[in-house]
Amino acid sequence: MSIAIVLGTRPEIIKMAPVIRECEQRRLEYFVLHTGQHYSYSMDKVFFEQLELPQPNYNLDVGSASHAEQTGKIMDGVEKILMHEKPEVVLVQGDTNTVMAGALAASKLHIKVGHVEAGLRSYDRTMPEEINRVVADHVSDYLFAPTEISKQNLLREGILEDRIFVTGNTIVDSVYQNLEIAMRKVNVLAELGLKPKEYFLVTSHRQENVDNRERLGEIIRGLDLIQSKFGLPVVFPVHPRTQKMVESFGFEFNGIKAIEPLGYLEFLQLEANARLALTDSGGVQEEACILGVPCVTLRENTERPETLDVRANVLAGARSEEMMKAVMRMLEAEAEWKNPFGDGCTGDRIVQIIERPL
Repeated sequence: MSIAIVLGTRPEIIKMAPVIRECEQRRLEYFVLHTGQHYSYSMDKVFFEQLELPQPNYNLDVGSASHAEQTGKIMDGVEKILMHEKPEVVLVQGDTNTVMAGALAASKLHIKVGHVEAGLRSYDRTMPEEINRVVADHVSDYLFAPTEISKQNLLREGILEDRIFVTGNTIVDSVYQNLEIAMRKVNVLAELGLKPKEYFLVTSHRQENVDNRERLGEIIRGLDLIQSKFGLPVVFPVHPRTQKMVESFGFEFNGIKAIEPLGYLEFLQLEANARLALTDSGGVQEEACILGVPCVTLRENTERPETLDVRANVLAGARSEEMMKAVMRMLEAEAEWKNPFGDGCTGDRIVQIIERPL
């Protein structure tokens, strides 16, 4: 069994890490292809080192571009490597342009495709991620659904049940594995002068929030209100895209502790010790749920409804008053939910499934 693992962003590296580690442990024939969708390989090299992962075998360094141009570059580069390597299975994860392009390139070469984290749906086609995940699901041969809800989404779209496998989500494996690494390597709370459970953590980077003057302004106003109300630090590692738009719109961070983006291990440690997280990231919604940290999502919808069902998360949109209400509601609730994303053995299950012929 020869396996190609195609990834292009740091969230994909994080969620594919358990699969890579499983391939290493089983001494399987595999290779990693990094498209460089968000960062150049030189910037991500240290990320692989921090997570104690082997370096990618191939690097496309496609960089930023329009959706069409970037997707085309990825397809072209991936196709050439797949034609040379001739793997039996190509694994992609999530909902990026890398995922859609990798799945399409493999499918057209008649190579089996496995989609890790299949079946997520926000039902919001204005989000490019929704288009990517739908396309990837419909050309995949193995659909690794993290939950039963994801499986039902796929069945409703006519995908055959014998292609769908409810495996849990690799993010659980990754959180457990990488927290252990973080404990050995970093101490970000001491560096930032923070105490466990005595600060709020914020992330916001999605186009629909940060590129919209009204929405971004409301988010910043909401964070100021929350800091004033509770008197706790509001720690905001600011994504470069967000920082650019804050400056463009003439906004200021007043009571907010705005800091430079953190490495993943530092962020994970900060997240694990937060009193509450406010985010528009799907991955942070999952991680907070796994870590027992209440979450307020700065969106009107989510492709992680399981977090809502177990009451680990609430949708607030980008409205300052709703953000305040949501924070108060989550702080009053007991953080006693059951993690809905699995037991931390998802990487093992995925590799076992692709080792068996369909």
